[in-house]
Order: sequence, then C-alpha cells, then structure tokens
Amino acid sequence: MIRGLYTSGWSMLALNKKMDVLANNLANVSTNGYKKDTVALEGFPELLAKRLYDNTDGVTGGVPVGDLSFSNDVGEVYTWFQQGNLLQTDQNLDMCIKDDGRAFFSIAVPAGDEFTEYYTRDGSFELNANGQLVTRQGYFVLGQNGVIQLNGDQFILQRDGTIVQDGEVVDRLLIRQFEDPGTLRKNGQNLLSPTEGTVEEDFTGQVLQGTLEQSNVEIVREMVDMISLMRSYEANQRIITAMDSTLEKAVNEVGRV
Repeated sequence: MIRGLYTSGWSMLALNKKMDVLANNLANVSTNGYKKDTVALEGFPELLAKRLYDNTDGVTGGVPVGDLSFSNDVGEVYTWFQQGNLLQTDQNLDMCIKDDGRAFFSIAVPAGDEFTEYYTRDGSFELNANGQLVTRQGYFVLGQNGVIQLNGDQFILQRDGTIVQDGEVVDRLLIRQFEDPGTLRKNGQNLLSPTEGTVEEDFTGQVLQGTLEQSNVEIVREMVDMISLMRSYEANQRIITAMDSTLEKAVNEVGRV
C-alpha cells in the first residue's frame, strides 16, 4: 500500500516536469528559430524491500517481502534540432539557414569588458544606430571579421553568407556548424552555447535572404501530448486518494480490534 503511494507520487513529479517542458514549447511556438524540447523518462532500479526487525524465520537483517519500484523520473531533456518551416518575408535583414539543423548564426553577447560567442537559428536581425547588424535583443551578429557594419539595409546576401553592398564585399556571416548540435546548451533568449563535447565542422548549408525559419514546435501535437499528460496526472491523483482513504480506514477501524 505504502509503495503504491511512492510510485504514484514519483510519477506525478515526473509528469509535472514534463508539463513544464510542454508549456515552454507552446509559449515559444511563434519564436523564430526556436527548437522544441522533449523529455526522456527513465525508470528507477528496482529495490528489494525487506521487513526490518523481523527474525521469525531466523533471518537477520530483515525478511524479504518483494521488489519495490519508485516508478519514473526525468532522465534527460533533449532538444529537437529539426529545421522549422521557412517563411518568406522579403525583408533584407531577415535571414535563415537552410540545412539539416546543424548550423547556427554566431552572436556576440557582452560579458563585462569582453564578449561571449553564442549561437542562434533566429535570423530576424536589425541595424542599430551605428549601422551594426544586431539581433532583436541588441546583440551583435558576427562575421568573419567581427561585428558586421552596414550602410543601410540595401545589400545582397549570397548563399554562402557573403554580404555584398554597393558592389563590394562587406563581410561573410560567421556560420558555425556542429557534428552533433545536441551537445549545445540552451541559455535563454533563443541562444545556445557549446559544451566540452561540441565539435565544429565545415558549413554545408545555404543562407537565404528575406526568409525566416519558424519554430519547429507542432502545436497540435504538443496539445495532444499535454491532454494525455494531464489525464495521466489525474489518474495518479485518484490512485493516491484511494490509497489514502484505504489507509485511513485501516487505522481508524482495523486498528481498534
């Protein structure tokens, strides 16, 4: 009876964490270049339950009463890097990477007196007051020669990321491509950073101008998963309520005998 409470309780905790991930995906369904997260559940190893202080069978250290399982817990939150749908905007400052989801724009984020390089798939860029190419948050978009400086928004972006303005090459976008983007870590604001296992490789995709990559969140599928998750959560609630009622009856009625 008690082990049933543990099993249902742990399941509810895991489902609650999964609900947080689904809610975050739905909140970013309109965020350009956002990559959805999925939750991988893992089971706890089964434990051998023993009844302590019982040596009626001449066994010291407790009498085995069966296996005990604590249900599931969140093993890993995995980011799905599949490319989202491409939306044509015809705005020169809107850019996207067309590939298999392994390449990213390089962004410089201020960190004290220096800058830290992050990565994003969101290509909805702007020009700041100094004519520098920046993200919506004001972070610098990096080229091969550093921060990209433009004279207005009339320019041509070639498929390899080269920016041509007034017939001259200004710079080429610094595109980072990785063998396994799953090694990247999310840092908020639609930015990612590398980890020790991140390995870079040559860029093999294309850069498109006047096009944005949308989120790869499938809203219908996320809603279906959320409904299924809520039903599982409610089922565990009912199980705990039933077990609590049974335990209360055992204490109040059986205990009188």
